[in-house]
Parts: sequence; structure tokens; C-alpha cells
Amino acid sequence: MKIDDGLGPADLLPRIARLWEASAAKIDSIEQSCPPGSPSPVFTVAGRYTARGWTEWTQGFQYGSAILQFDATGDERFLTIGRDATIAVMAGHVSHIGVHDHGFNNVSTYGNLWRLANEGRISADDRHFHELALKITGAVQAARWQTTQDGTGYIYSFNGPQSLFVDTIRSCRALAVSHLLGHALMGEHDERISLLGRIVEHARNTARFNIWYGAGRDFYDLRGRTAHESLFNVNDGHFRAPSTQQGYSPFSTWTRGLAWAMLGYPEQLEFLSTVSDEELDPFGGRDEITAMMLDAATATCDFYLENTPVDGIPYWDTGAPGLAHLGDYLGRPADPYNAHEPVDSSAAAIGAQGLLRLGRYLTGAGRAEDGRRYWQAGLTVANTLLTEPYLSTDPQHQGLILHSVYHRPNGWDHIADGQRVPNGESSMWGDYHARELALYLQRIARDEPYYTFFGGNA
Repeated sequence: MKIDDGLGPADLLPRIARLWEASAAKIDSIEQSCPPGSPSPVFTVAGRYTARGWTEWTQGFQYGSAILQFDATGDERFLTIGRDATIAVMAGHVSHIGVHDHGFNNVSTYGNLWRLANEGRISADDRHFHELALKITGAVQAARWQTTQDGTGYIYSFNGPQSLFVDTIRSCRALAVSHLLGHALMGEHDERISLLGRIVEHARNTARFNIWYGAGRDFYDLRGRTAHESLFNVNDGHFRAPSTQQGYSPFSTWTRGLAWAMLGYPEQLEFLSTVSDEELDPFGGRDEITAMMLDAATATCDFYLENTPVDGIPYWDTGAPGLAHLGDYLGRPADPYNAHEPVDSSAAAIGAQGLLRLGRYLTGAGRAEDGRRYWQAGLTVANTLLTEPYLSTDPQHQGLILHSVYHRPNGWDHIADGQRVPNGESSMWGDYHARELALYLQRIARDEPYYTFFGGNA
């Protein structure tokens, strides 16, 4: 990837304004075709959002997008859409015991409303309602717990207790907000289980088993390589093997999974800066926890920079076999219309925010040179993503960010006539995270309060 050192957040404001203008019409269109009570929209087929039964992990992005639209523009019509739908349909996600996606669904809805109330942007009348939902969602997610051989554990995926997904590190923000609100998971015999402790253990095991550091762990050990899934023997907790659901292979890197780690760890580092040393001491102490998370964040972000085309948009998997037919694909901008492998703009939308947050965190920690490198890389990715051919301004297309991929191995993604790979389509998570990225940069460019999921001053 080629980093543009001359970009600043204010330089992106015209592109951000175009995004919000396009976004408004697309939210309205989706509300007409996917009203509350209908199946959650997941990705587009020929430009129209459609559902895809697997797990209901995208509805929070649908209504969270409306809340972000209000946050960025002040248009209260979108606040009404997001708030009313959250009240009407999101309660089932709060108590959903079958998924690992609580941070995606509930922090994007209840969490954004709670944050806006704390900022004085909206009425605080419903804040206790949002806080109750956030307390419960963190505890419910934390209860999906599997113990490993060394007595620690992880939040297991919807696949079952044998499965640790890299995605979940970003969804741990549900536990973080719940802990911040003074909540805990209550277990057998009234055992009070720390949600902070579960965040740390899950983050540590994700860093240990789903991320590589160039230390010779296996024959394909490359620093920053990321496995979508790690498999464990549930009888004794031993790690068995890397795996993947949506990537090409366990020994290549599915770039959206990489991006979840790139963003999840810097966000948790920001959150931990608000937690006292005394709270962290029982779980290894601030220095050890910070070092672990920084290793994971920098390794994954460096891998992204080294394995992404010059414009900052990655292909869907770094080991996808068709890449061999593309020649020096890293030395030129990504080509979503090539005949061999799709790009994944949603990985760029997620990863860009991770690069920015890591850069800011390192700068604040006294590592200005390293921080600037990641910060400028994040701006470079955003600069590409927020314009054509990725930003969709076509009013007939419901997607906001084009060239997103959902599940390439299963063949779920739409391939248009005349094309050989999926392109030209959008995903609910890609669109939501592009809006989050735009809001993040807009607030910085305008010297507004720094945007975090927990609403604090990181």
C-alpha cells in the first residue's frame, strides 16, 4: 500500500459530505423495502438489499446507520427512524443467547443512542432504558464462554463452543459498555463474573490463537496473518487447528477478519485507557494487557499495509488462488472488475478506522512517528473508499459502498451478467462502517468530541 503523507482529515470533508448526501436517500429506500418486522437486510443483489438466513447479525447496522446519519447531519428524521426501530425490534437481539454479535447489533443501536444522550445531543429521558439494554447485552454475550486448557477462555461463535472467531474482538465492546455501567455476569451460586476480565481473556486468546507473529508457530507463519476461526477440543480445552468459514483457507488471511482485529484491538486500547490500574491488576495488569493488544493491533495493521494494493482497498483473501493471474496486483490500484478475484471494500471500511485509531493511540503514547504512519494510512484508505468507484451515488442502488463481498466460498454473492466475480454490490456492515468512518473523520476535522463507542474522552 502507498501511504499519502500529505492528506489531512479536513481534505476529506467534501467527500464525506457527498457520502452523507447519498446515504440519506439510501436509508429511506431501505426503510421502504425492509420495514421493521421484515428479515434483516444483509447484502445487495442487483442493487437491492436482500436477506440471507444464517444469523441475524446485521439489523443493528440497519438502524444504527440511521442514528449515525442523524449524528453527522442533525436531521432528526433519521433519529426518529433509528430510535423507533430500536425500541420496536431490537429487544430480541439484547437477549439473544445464540450469537456472538451483540456488539454489532446492540452497541450500534442502543449504544449510539446512549452515547448521544451522554453528549447532550438528544434527550436523556430514555437513557436508563438504553443502559438496561446495554448492561444485559454485555452479560448475555459474556455467557457464551468456553474454557481453554490453561483455565482461561473465550466467547465462542454461533458455530458452537469449539469455535473462536476473530470477528468477536470487535463485538467485545458490548462487554466494555456493560462493565462501564457497573454491570457483571451473575453465575451459579451468585458468582459475580467480571466482564472486564472476560474482555481481557478473550482478547488474549484471540491474539494468541487467531493471529500470527512471525515466530515459527507453523510453516506459514507470517507476522499479522489472521485466521477467521480457531478450533478447540471442548472436552479438554486444547487448541486443535486454525479454520475459516468465509476465507479461502485456514493458512491464508480473509481480509475482513483481519480488519475486525485491526479495529477491535485499538478500540479496546482506547477503552482501557478509561479503566483504573486497580481494575486491571487481577487480569495481568495494565502493562501486560496493553502490550498484548498493541502487538495484535500493530501486527494486523502492518500485514494489511504489506498485502493491500497501493490505493488501500484489499482483495477478499490474501491467498485467493486467482490472485496469481493478476500479476503485480499490489503495485497498482485494486481492480474490482477483474476476472479472477473480488475485492472487499467492507474490509477497507473497517480497517481504515482501525489504522486511524491505532495511529492516534500511538501518538498519544509518545510514539509519534509510528502513530503518524498508521494515521496517514487510514486517511489514504478513506480517501479512496469515499469516492468512485466505491461510493455509490446512484439513487437506484440501495448500497452506499460498492464492491463488498459476503461469503465467497459459499457462492452467496451476486455475480452480474458479463462478470466473472462478484462486484458492484454492497453489504450492511460495509455501509455502516463507512458511515462510522466518515463520522469519525468529520468530528476530528471539525474539532468536535472524539467519537468512541463508550462515549468517553479517549
